[in-house]
Amino acid sequence: MKKLFKFILNTIPRPILIRLSYLVRPVISFFLKGNTFTDPIDDKSFSKFLPYGYGNQRENVLSPSTLSLERHRLLWLYLKNETDFFTKKHKVLHFAPEQAFYKRFRRLKNLEYTTTDLNSPLADVKADICDLPFASNEYDIIFCNHVLEHIPDDTKAMQELLRVLKPGGMAILQIPQDLSRDITFEDNSITDPKERAKIFGQYDHVRVYGKDYFDKLRSIGFKVEEVDYTNRLTKEEVAKYCLAPGEILPVCSK
Repeated sequence: MKKLFKFILNTIPRPILIRLSYLVRPVISFFLKGNTFTDPIDDKSFSKFLPYGYGNQRENVLSPSTLSLERHRLLWLYLKNETDFFTKKHKVLHFAPEQAFYKRFRRLKNLEYTTTDLNSPLADVKADICDLPFASNEYDIIFCNHVLEHIPDDTKAMQELLRVLKPGGMAILQIPQDLSRDITFEDNSITDPKERAKIFGQYDHVRVYGKDYFDKLRSIGFKVEEVDYTNRLTKEEVAKYCLAPGEILPVCSK
């Protein structure tokens, strides 16, 4: 199964994968029913989660029901337990909206919810993150998760995110993390998809962020809280929800 999933991820374009997932998801969920792992996003439990990864695949990370990964479940728990996201009115801008969140956030009556991306079929507004068509100080909350590693000029993208965020607003800007690396690595001369996958972890990534990512956000003008939210949960909860211990949530404000 691992080889099959790896082949699918690396050969089928993401927009097509999104459409196909709506058909396949109910079938897989039915056959994997159990009590070992729980997806906190929909509270459904399974005997196991699916493997996932473009390079080295990780076991028990992809929820069969919501298609959430570790980072999605971590963010959901943080929003639910530590913020008023689900209860108070917010104007929200969501970049490259994830399937695990898209319909659920759309249904929340307390949110004025806008999605944006250049290529996603789930985007309300097709926009370049480096040149956003939104007013300054417009959004209370911004989600831009696992996007910046795709952007050649991430400095400009960060500046635009800061510009459209309201003073006092919250931006959660997750990236693939290699916390063993102090300094971010990028090399614009690497363009071959296979070489990018080998070096950057995915065929369409242009850098690997290190610990200096948080300081770069600060240099742009964000206030950054490095939230190790798995450290606030029990070991049993981390295992039950299939989270990645030690993953840091970059919770940014203006």
